[in-house]
Amino acid sequence: MAASATLHCLTGCAIGEITGLIVGTALGLPTLWTVVLAVGLAFLFGYALSTLPLLKAGLALGRALRVVLAADTLSIATMELVDNAVMAIIPGAMDAGLVNVVFWIGMLIALTAAFLAAYPVNRVLLRRGKGHALAHEHRHGAQPASGARRFIPDLSSGLLVAIILSFMLGGLLVAAAATLGGVGAHG
Repeated sequence: MAASATLHCLTGCAIGEITGLIVGTALGLPTLWTVVLAVGLAFLFGYALSTLPLLKAGLALGRALRVVLAADTLSIATMELVDNAVMAIIPGAMDAGLVNVVFWIGMLIALTAAFLAAYPVNRVLLRRGKGHALAHEHRHGAQPASGARRFIPDLSSGLLVAIILSFMLGGLLVAAAATLGGVGAHG
């Protein structure tokens, strides 16, 4: 359960961070503001992915959000702290840009480190009946979803891993193609 909780947070963080970087880059924001936007969106997407199963289980949106804030905040904060620290120490990763292989390799290393840092946090929280244990309480024994709730997707751990890897490989392929295209155009 700790791995699944960490993957939910990691997927939301990865989607939010990369979306924030895309938007910040497109708007020409300075690096600091782009990072602030990316971290904010990482929390937003992390919370959103954890809210979906609670909504499907029948919780009202306000109650689901309160549970998710209590369950995920420490995990997401740990991930964001480690992820950004690792990106900052990899030479050139923060300023590399989205079409640079250094950025995507750095992001892969940073997200792996973030997972490894948040996993024990989630294990401790679960053992104490906190973190995702709070969310699991509400999903366990829930009635089958009906009405509009039945359309809320179930995001298995395998699917979450596939989403993260697809996201990362897609970015890496675009960056590699841009690099190779740049070399071929000048050589």
